[in-house]
Amino acid sequence: MTAKLQPHVGDRNAARQPKAEHSVPWFWPLAAAIELGTAAGLELLGENLKFIGEAGEISAPPRSRWTTGNVVALDLDTMRLRDFSKDGASGLPALIDPPYAGHSSTIADYAKGQSLVETLLGAGLDHVFAADWKAATDSMKNFDIDKYLAEINVVVDDLGGKVHLIGLCQGGWMSAMFASRFPEKVKSLVLAGAPIDTDAGRGPIKKLARALPLATYQEMVKVGDGRMLGKTMLAGWKNMHPGAQFLGKYLDLFAHIEDKSYIKRTEHFERWYENPLDLPGIYYLQAIKLLFKENQFARGRFVALGRTLSLKDVHCPTYLLAGDSDDITTKDQVFNAEKLLGTPSSAVVKTLAPGGHIGLFMGKRTLADVWPSIGEWIKAQS
Repeated sequence: MTAKLQPHVGDRNAARQPKAEHSVPWFWPLAAAIELGTAAGLELLGENLKFIGEAGEISAPPRSRWTTGNVVALDLDTMRLRDFSKDGASGLPALIDPPYAGHSSTIADYAKGQSLVETLLGAGLDHVFAADWKAATDSMKNFDIDKYLAEINVVVDDLGGKVHLIGLCQGGWMSAMFASRFPEKVKSLVLAGAPIDTDAGRGPIKKLARALPLATYQEMVKVGDGRMLGKTMLAGWKNMHPGAQFLGKYLDLFAHIEDKSYIKRTEHFERWYENPLDLPGIYYLQAIKLLFKENQFARGRFVALGRTLSLKDVHCPTYLLAGDSDDITTKDQVFNAEKLLGTPSSAVVKTLAPGGHIGLFMGKRTLADVWPSIGEWIKAQS
């Protein structure tokens, strides 16, 4: 990091130091910027996130790994398709579309006892696949949403031309787009924590996406030389709960320092959380402008692979899952899909699960109490 790179608030070493006493003074003004929504505060937020992108690499723990045994069935530009199917698997494949929003797809197979893949297999779906989205390299920086939809289409065709599609968070709006563009290829659709109607609710993501000018996001992509750097996004995610991220978790760790199980769980989570993925700049800016600022998909104005998409073209049975305390994707953004889909209300199931956003995909309680029923529902659609 060169000497000229200075954060706008606090010590420049704050970007590298995990200790709370260095991090808190720097990041609290960013939290205030989001909360107050002032022009000056939002400008400060943008400048500090740009600094994160320009700063040197921050040390991270080893990367997370897939928990359940699998083989790579396809290796494409955007993803590796992982096959978790049991021997002699039959019936339509279930394809998990994990979030491609800055973290590894291993969230879908996080740990033993905390694995969506494991839960679906246990519910009787023996033909299970998952997209393993790749971090954007320099050669990928101009990939757009069409590129990702096109490669999902390659996968579905390779799997026989029709699948049960399970979209998590960002993977939810991507899955809904695919089902809109190719309705004949989706037998059933699960949207979990998926921001379909981004005008709905009053969550902080909606507020931040609307308040920050597009030029700020463009500048951050420029800093990443055409990519949205994972470390920049990670700083933004952490800043949504700065007290917990920059002070609380260290206090909790100290309080449980003799608890080997707690330490192991913390280390496992940090392997996933502290290893963010870079995203293609074009793809990222399309999502910000067209989806989160203009809500084009929900409004029937988004164009993908040469056609204007309409959720009314989706007629397959659909399962909508939201978290009651999810502040990333509010329940309204998920459940409003019901009135936008062409699927009859009688074929739409809505479930509000306890907990927040990440817990929808890897929380023990949700995986034990909710997802087995979803797996059985998917199987019944076959």
